[in-house]
Amino acid sequence: MTDIFDNKILCRKCNKEMRKAQIQRNGFILRALVCTTCNEKIIHPNDEQEYHKFIDLKNKEFQVKMRIVGNSHTVSIPKEIVSFIRDQEKIMGNMVKLCFEDFGRLSLNFGQPNQRVIKTREVRMMKNGKPILHTRQVYDSDKEKNKLYNKDDE
Repeated sequence: MTDIFDNKILCRKCNKEMRKAQIQRNGFILRALVCTTCNEKIIHPNDEQEYHKFIDLKNKEFQVKMRIVGNSHTVSIPKEIVSFIRDQEKIMGNMVKLCFEDFGRLSLNFGQPNQRVIKTREVRMMKNGKPILHTRQVYDSDKEKNKLYNKDDE
Protein backbone atom coordinates (compact mmCIF):
# COMPACT_ATOMS: atom_id res chain seq x y z
CA MET A 1 0.00 0.00 0.00
CA THR A 2 1.40 3.40 -0.96
CA ASP A 3 1.52 6.36 1.36
CA ILE A 4 -0.24 9.58 0.38
CA PHE A 5 2.89 11.55 1.33
CA ASP A 6 4.84 9.70 -1.40
CA ASN A 7 2.94 11.73 -3.99
CA LYS A 8 3.50 15.28 -5.15
CA ILE A 9 1.17 17.55 -3.12
CA LEU A 10 0.46 21.17 -3.94
CA CYS A 11 -0.34 23.87 -1.39
CA ARG A 12 -4.01 24.84 -1.48
CA LYS A 13 -3.18 28.51 -0.83
CA CYS A 14 -0.35 29.24 -3.26
CA ASN A 15 -0.40 26.16 -5.51
CA LYS A 16 3.34 25.43 -4.94
CA GLU A 17 4.78 21.99 -4.29
CA MET A 18 5.07 21.17 -0.59
CA ARG A 19 8.23 19.68 0.91
CA LYS A 20 8.56 16.84 3.41
CA ALA A 21 9.44 17.85 6.97
CA GLN A 22 9.27 16.61 10.53
CA ILE A 23 7.52 18.46 13.34
CA GLN A 24 8.19 17.65 16.98
CA ARG A 25 5.41 17.93 19.58
CA ASN A 26 5.71 16.60 23.14
CA GLY A 27 8.46 14.20 22.11
CA PHE A 28 6.52 12.95 19.07
CA ILE A 29 8.06 13.32 15.65
CA LEU A 30 5.24 13.91 13.17
CA ARG A 31 5.69 13.58 9.43
CA ALA A 32 4.47 16.68 7.65
CA LEU A 33 4.45 18.59 4.40
CA VAL A 34 5.35 22.28 4.52
CA CYS A 35 4.92 24.95 1.88
CA THR A 36 8.12 26.96 1.62
CA THR A 37 6.21 29.98 0.32
CA CYS A 38 3.33 30.46 2.78
CA ASN A 39 4.43 28.05 5.56
CA GLU A 40 1.18 26.03 5.33
CA LYS A 41 1.57 22.65 7.08
CA ILE A 42 -0.13 19.31 6.58
CA ILE A 43 0.52 16.64 9.22
CA HIS A 44 0.38 13.00 8.17
CA PRO A 45 -3.07 11.66 9.18
CA ASN A 46 -1.71 8.49 10.84
CA ASP A 47 0.80 10.46 12.90
CA GLU A 48 -1.85 12.98 13.91
CA GLN A 49 -4.18 10.15 14.99
CA GLU A 50 -1.42 8.56 17.11
CA TYR A 51 -0.61 11.96 18.62
CA HIS A 52 -4.27 12.50 19.62
CA LYS A 53 -4.35 9.03 21.23
CA PHE A 54 -1.26 10.04 23.21
CA ILE A 55 -2.87 13.32 24.35
CA ASP A 56 -6.03 11.47 25.41
CA LEU A 57 -3.98 8.98 27.46
CA LYS A 58 -1.85 11.75 28.91
CA ASN A 59 -4.95 13.59 30.15
CA LYS A 60 -6.35 10.47 31.85
CA GLU A 61 -5.62 9.64 35.45
CA PHE A 62 -5.46 5.97 36.38
CA GLN A 63 -6.00 4.52 39.85
CA VAL A 64 -3.72 1.50 40.29
CA LYS A 65 -2.79 -0.60 43.31
CA MET A 66 0.68 -1.02 44.75
CA ARG A 67 1.37 -4.59 45.85
CA ILE A 68 4.21 -6.40 47.56
CA VAL A 69 5.79 -9.27 45.63
CA GLY A 70 8.66 -10.84 47.55
CA ASN A 71 10.97 -8.01 48.63
CA SER A 72 9.73 -5.61 45.95
CA HIS A 73 6.72 -3.40 45.44
CA THR A 74 4.84 -3.64 42.15
CA VAL A 75 2.44 -1.28 40.42
CA SER A 76 0.31 -2.49 37.53
CA ILE A 77 0.42 -0.44 34.34
CA PRO A 78 -2.99 -0.19 32.62
CA LYS A 79 -3.31 -2.10 29.36
CA GLU A 80 -4.25 1.09 27.49
CA ILE A 81 -0.83 2.57 28.21
CA VAL A 82 1.14 -0.59 27.47
CA SER A 83 -0.68 -1.20 24.19
CA PHE A 84 0.00 2.39 23.15
CA ILE A 85 3.73 1.86 23.44
CA ARG A 86 4.62 0.89 19.89
CA ASP A 87 7.11 -1.91 20.37
CA GLN A 88 5.47 -3.63 23.31
CA GLU A 89 6.74 -7.07 22.26
CA LYS A 90 10.30 -5.79 22.54
CA ILE A 91 9.63 -4.05 25.88
CA MET A 92 8.05 -6.91 27.81
CA GLY A 93 10.69 -8.70 29.87
CA ASN A 94 13.30 -6.01 29.17
CA MET A 95 14.66 -3.50 31.64
CA VAL A 96 13.06 -0.07 31.91
CA LYS A 97 14.57 2.99 33.53
CA LEU A 98 12.94 4.06 36.83
CA CYS A 99 13.75 7.52 38.20
CA PHE A 100 12.77 9.15 41.47
CA GLU A 101 12.08 12.61 40.07
CA ASP A 102 10.75 14.51 43.03
CA PHE A 103 8.92 13.93 46.29
CA GLY A 104 5.91 11.78 45.43
CA ARG A 105 6.90 11.40 41.76
CA LEU A 106 8.40 8.41 39.94
CA SER A 107 8.98 8.07 36.21
CA LEU A 108 9.39 5.00 34.02
CA ASN A 109 11.35 5.31 30.79
CA PHE A 110 10.58 2.67 28.16
CA GLY A 111 12.93 4.34 25.66
CA GLN A 112 16.27 3.27 24.34
CA PRO A 113 18.65 1.90 27.00
CA ASN A 114 21.35 4.42 26.02
CA GLN A 115 18.98 7.38 25.97
CA ARG A 116 20.28 10.35 27.96
CA VAL A 117 17.96 12.25 30.29
CA ILE A 118 18.66 15.79 31.46
CA LYS A 119 16.44 17.51 34.01
CA THR A 120 16.76 20.93 35.62
CA ARG A 121 14.95 22.60 38.44
CA GLU A 122 15.40 25.94 40.16
CA VAL A 123 15.26 26.26 43.92
CA ARG A 124 14.61 29.60 45.59
CA MET A 125 14.56 30.02 49.34
CA MET A 126 13.02 33.09 50.91
CA LYS A 127 13.25 34.39 54.48
CA ASN A 128 11.05 37.26 55.59
CA GLY A 129 10.18 37.95 51.97
CA LYS A 130 13.83 38.30 50.92
CA PRO A 131 15.72 35.78 48.78
CA ILE A 132 18.48 34.01 50.69
CA LEU A 133 19.31 31.24 48.21
CA HIS A 134 18.80 30.78 44.49
CA THR A 135 20.30 27.74 42.82
CA ARG A 136 19.73 25.55 39.81
CA GLN A 137 19.86 21.77 40.17
CA VAL A 138 20.74 19.78 37.07
CA TYR A 139 20.44 16.02 36.74
CA ASP A 140 22.07 14.22 33.83
CA SER A 141 21.65 10.47 33.41
CA ASP A 142 25.24 10.38 32.08
CA LYS A 143 27.04 10.03 35.44
CA GLU A 144 30.27 11.63 34.15
CA LYS A 145 28.39 14.75 33.02
CA ASN A 146 26.52 14.83 36.35
CA LYS A 147 29.82 15.49 38.17
CA LEU A 148 30.34 18.63 36.09
CA TYR A 149 26.84 19.97 36.77
CA ASN A 150 26.95 19.46 40.51
CA LYS A 151 29.87 21.84 40.99
CA ASP A 152 28.97 25.34 42.16
CA ASP A 153 28.68 27.59 39.14
CA GLU A 154 28.36 30.85 41.09
